[in-house]
Amino acid sequence: MLDDKICKLRDKLNKCIADGEDYSVIYKVSVELDELIAKYYSSINVIEATNK
Repeated sequence: MLDDKICKLRDKLNKCIADGEDYSVIYKVSVELDELIAKYYSSINVIEATNK
C-alpha cells in the first residue's frame, strides 16, 4: 500500500518537473515523497526487528 503511494507520488513529482511547475509545487511534492519513503523504510525496519 505504501509502495503504491510512493510510486504515484514519484510519478506526480516527475510530471511536475517535466511540465515546468513552479518550484514551490515541486518542493512540496518532493517533501511529501521524502516523508513517505522515510515511513516506508521505518516500517521495514520494524518488521525486520520483530522477525529476529
